[in-house]
Amino acid sequence: MFAKAFRVKSNTVIKGSDRRKLKADISAAFPCLSPEELSELVPNKEDLNVVKIYAHKGDAVTLYVLNKNPMFFQVEKQLYPTVYTLWRYPDMLPAFTTWPPVLQKLVGGADLMLPGVVVSPGGLADVKQGDFCAVNVVNNRVPVAVGTAAMSSTEMQNCGMKGKGVNVLHTYMDQLWAFGDKSSPPVIPPADCQGQTEKEPEGEEGSGGEEDEGMQEGREESEGEHDSVVVEPSDLNMQQLSLSEQEKDGGEEEEEQGNGEKEEEEKEEEEEDSRSPKEQMDALLLQCFLHALKTKVKKSELPLLTSTFLRNHMVSCCPRGKQLDIKKSSYKKLSKFLQVMQKEHSLVQVKELSKGVESIVEVDWKNPELRSFSTPEDCGPAEDSVEGTGASEVPYHPPEITPLYSVTARLETLFQDAQKRKGAVLQASDIRAIITDYVKKNELVDDTNKNYVNINPTLCDCLLEKSEYQEVEKLKWDDLFSRTLSRMQACHQLLFPGQAPVIRKGTVEPIDITVASRGSNKKVTIIKNLEVFGLDPAVVATTLQQRVQASCVLHAAPGAKDRLLVQVQGNQVQQVGKLLLDQYQIPRKYIQGLEKAAKPGKKK
Repeated sequence: MFAKAFRVKSNTVIKGSDRRKLKADISAAFPCLSPEELSELVPNKEDLNVVKIYAHKGDAVTLYVLNKNPMFFQVEKQLYPTVYTLWRYPDMLPAFTTWPPVLQKLVGGADLMLPGVVVSPGGLADVKQGDFCAVNVVNNRVPVAVGTAAMSSTEMQNCGMKGKGVNVLHTYMDQLWAFGDKSSPPVIPPADCQGQTEKEPEGEEGSGGEEDEGMQEGREESEGEHDSVVVEPSDLNMQQLSLSEQEKDGGEEEEEQGNGEKEEEEKEEEEEDSRSPKEQMDALLLQCFLHALKTKVKKSELPLLTSTFLRNHMVSCCPRGKQLDIKKSSYKKLSKFLQVMQKEHSLVQVKELSKGVESIVEVDWKNPELRSFSTPEDCGPAEDSVEGTGASEVPYHPPEITPLYSVTARLETLFQDAQKRKGAVLQASDIRAIITDYVKKNELVDDTNKNYVNINPTLCDCLLEKSEYQEVEKLKWDDLFSRTLSRMQACHQLLFPGQAPVIRKGTVEPIDITVASRGSNKKVTIIKNLEVFGLDPAVVATTLQQRVQASCVLHAAPGAKDRLLVQVQGNQVQQVGKLLLDQYQIPRKYIQGLEKAAKPGKKK
């Protein structure tokens, strides 16, 4: 179900009543959970969001996300635990065991077939057709997949372990797992792990070959460091290939290598292995951060957008051959890393100058930690130095803007059946569906003309003016929808790549381009509201200055707190338009004033 990317429809914080209902639903679906475990899964005070998505095949799915990790997903009113939940409680569902190479097929969307099931000495898990079940791999009883039983365990044995065993819905390394923090499963050896490892090599000789090799490779992976995250099945193949190549190239070739080179490599490996991958990434982040502050950032650049600081300054300070990825650190997000730098190290001050957009407003260059930092010599921008953050050459990606509408007090009774109270934020398609359901439920469609809807007291109070109470008895469908939207509070959602969505009231403020006259009738071009779209006015000013070869200055925007406007000498509307439309890919409807470009002179 989640083998391919899905589309997020909405992401809202769960209400108190819905939180209690969710806890009751989980308790009913999984009675094995104790009250303490239920409180851990659905805490009263921690962040718990409801995310509605559409899977790639069109299935409507509801996710319950706790601290950025999806814990449950609901399909057709059925609750299923994710692998993140099963890693906490591995015995929550009956499990079937398979070989590690089979996981690659499951991630690609395949179901678990019975020939791939490893039967333990205790027999198969006792399940009925349609029961929830999990899938784990040999030598680790922690589940790596979730699904439903295709047949009962009795039928599995009667058919000679042939056919489909588990209808797989969700796996480790699929898109639902990637929606969380992408952590790796813990390793918990099963109780009969030793018996399996001793008996399996003595099995049928015909079952060797690729299956035995896959089992051995899976064991080597499970016994290694489980902090490393394997994102794609192709990466597993590459790891197995590199492992087999190392085994083939061993022996005599290793003896022929110089002892001096081997000792140096062993020392480097020991130094790297002494720290976990997260600790190594934390140290790399701190190094790039201090290096950027000491050599890249200038006082004149402040305030500096945190995203620009990462993309243009920290990335270029990453040592060659290393990869800067905040998601692999203990901080997970740039904002959390900067908070630590501000509170514990007192190196910078970060403020949210506009809603959802943070900037570095002050740097303490006299800080002892920063003054004592010595810049390493092996630093420089590498072609593959960053994953998911981008270097300065990476093109800017505009935010995804979704128009939304908020339920007002006047319309609350109309949305009461849909359990949408005042302040609930909805998309236009959701509103249309709710109104349609309301009309059909109350049988308000006109019998003589299906294009009209009869007005009942609720629709009258919500949608009609006082002067229309006695006159209007019917409305067309389109008129019904347009009146509903016009009486709702306009909102919009901004979704920047790699960040949580930001919902704001009102319509989107477009980027405003104006041409004004200064002394001696000189023209200047002024650009406002760049921060709304995540653009750094200082970067835009520098780019324009290089393009048009004219002076650019920054001024505080009047009437807008903590915003800057860019002023360019001359009428540069055409060049500004090209920059915003072509390079930054801002939709034309969100740019205001392009018609003020200077008209070309007439040919003589």
